[in-house]
Amino acid sequence: MKIELADSYGFCFGVKRAIRIAENTKDSATYGELIHNAEEIKRLKEHFNVKTLNTMQDLENENSIIIRTHGITKKDLDTFKSQNKKIIDATCPFVSKPQNIVEKMSKEGYDIVIFGDKNHPEVKGIMSYALKNVFVILSTDELIDKKISNKVAVVSQTTKKVEEFAKIVSYLITRSKEVRVFNTICNATLENQKAVEKLAKKADVMIIIGGKNSSNTKQLYLISKQICSDSYHIENESELKKKWFKGKNLCGISAGASTPDWIIKNVSNKIKELS
Repeated sequence: MKIELADSYGFCFGVKRAIRIAENTKDSATYGELIHNAEEIKRLKEHFNVKTLNTMQDLENENSIIIRTHGITKKDLDTFKSQNKKIIDATCPFVSKPQNIVEKMSKEGYDIVIFGDKNHPEVKGIMSYALKNVFVILSTDELIDKKISNKVAVVSQTTKKVEEFAKIVSYLITRSKEVRVFNTICNATLENQKAVEKLAKKADVMIIIGGKNSSNTKQLYLISKQICSDSYHIENESELKKKWFKGKNLCGISAGASTPDWIIKNVSNKIKELS
């Protein structure tokens, strides 16, 4: 069986930057997971003593706090500043962008619409920069009963599909007189999505590697599954099953933006063994 990697996959610029920052800041802590990949978080803890704090109450004697790639809320950031902690910002620049846009547009009197998952840490951070009305939605249905002003600014979670974002923008244009649109979907996300779509069209089986809590990995899996019914989302090689590859000629592999190369290599090698 042949194995083929997608044209674009794995670590994006923001994740590479965050990993480098963490490796250069030993004996520190991040507030929330630095990235959405448990295996890489474990490696950073074992080799660089970079701890993960789940709540403010977990904060002990750490002098250095690394801000995760997804960012944190403005309130939490202000709390760390008030404690005179050394703050090392590993927030992805593509995440900082919608934070800044929301703050600016909100100050100018715009209602804010965010296309994203309200429970995702990135979206929680973006929301926190709004000074007035803010609506977080995954589809236009969620806007039907909402009272939205005639001035609206719309942004997106960085890992969403641009086609769905366009539907929301089109809907808002019919409801408000002034709609400011900021396409904040990450370029790497778009490239990975196009690449997985292309590969899934010719593969007999698709393996998508990444954290189960990774939004961009889930998107890759959903795109792949719609095209190639034999698509599977795994975190590491231990989840692979021999029966997935029986009678298959081409196995396609893609990976989320938080998936390190060493995991992808382990998965590829294991697939060779199984097939």
